[in-house]
Amino acid sequence: MRFLERERATVAQLLPGLDESLRAVPVMELEGPSGPGIGLFRDSGGPGLLVPTAYQGRGATALDALRVQRALGSRAPSLAVATTLHHFSTATLAALIPNKGMLSTLVEGVASDNRLVAFGFAEDRPGAGVLSPSMTATEEDEGVRISGMTRLRSLARSMDLLIAGAMVPCSDGPGEEPALALVPADSEGMSVSGAEAESKQVTLDNVELAPELLVRTSALDGQLDALLTAGFAWYQLLMTGSYLGAASALVERALLDNRAPESERVQLLVETEGAMSAAEGVARRIDDGGPNESTLAASLYVRYCVQDALSRVVPRAVELLGDLDSTASDEVGHLATCANRLALQPPARFRMTGPLAAYLVDGPLTIV
Repeated sequence: MRFLERERATVAQLLPGLDESLRAVPVMELEGPSGPGIGLFRDSGGPGLLVPTAYQGRGATALDALRVQRALGSRAPSLAVATTLHHFSTATLAALIPNKGMLSTLVEGVASDNRLVAFGFAEDRPGAGVLSPSMTATEEDEGVRISGMTRLRSLARSMDLLIAGAMVPCSDGPGEEPALALVPADSEGMSVSGAEAESKQVTLDNVELAPELLVRTSALDGQLDALLTAGFAWYQLLMTGSYLGAASALVERALLDNRAPESERVQLLVETEGAMSAAEGVARRIDDGGPNESTLAASLYVRYCVQDALSRVVPRAVELLGDLDSTASDEVGHLATCANRLALQPPARFRMTGPLAAYLVDGPLTIV
């Protein structure tokens, strides 16, 4: 089987026509601020990739989704990263369906109407945990009103629904408790600002929200930790696949370049496919029994392992691809920059050193 053939075959099966559409557009055009990638993703039914078939989705497995993200990353890294956040959000919504009746309608709408879901918590606030609520809420007779801000890593302009963390008054006494707020993007009082195309600040100014669009932690019957564990394992897996895809685009170019020594090309192949095999192991664990704390830990081990592999593969592939014309050189430089950004994704390895060390001696795994 040729390099990336399996991943692109998975895209062809689940999202017909998407790979061909992306391949027909130059990389730098796809990656530009007005690139057609998001539109092509919508047109192929991409938003419903992880939505169960019972809700009109594609019902992809974790292994399927990993392969899709690697294939997308090899064509349009920014699209792969942006859609990872959507899939993470969709997986969170799908996990909540048994706890909240209206969510089934929302999840079905994601697939049937190709809606995009963005996820905003506290990654932009210094000292805050990545899943810390970034909004506050007040209760009124007709529902709740949400205020606050978050900086989205992607989909700020394209989203149809925002999932944000909020501190809300406790339903059974004084004090506050965390909740998930599901905010339609066309809500009055929601605004988007910032210079970058899809990474922007989203501000909610006294946005009115129906009570059924607020999921309190107290309503989850103690399942919040399991929900967040599952969601974060998905995030690590699919983000790893997306950036591995960007690196794979460089490796693919080097493999097709007969100027490069065979030994160098084979070494790139071995290391890249080894990294993918490790990620596939995590995907199979998710598919076999659902992501628990052990699987989340494995997703972090593998993510950091792949991160190290890319730090070796990317510069070597770039070196082998020297003496290119200006267009190809621009593409190679862009792909290399994208692939190296896996190290910037949360949680940073230095912040997880203590928690992982504690986990290895039977402590709980804490994401910081």
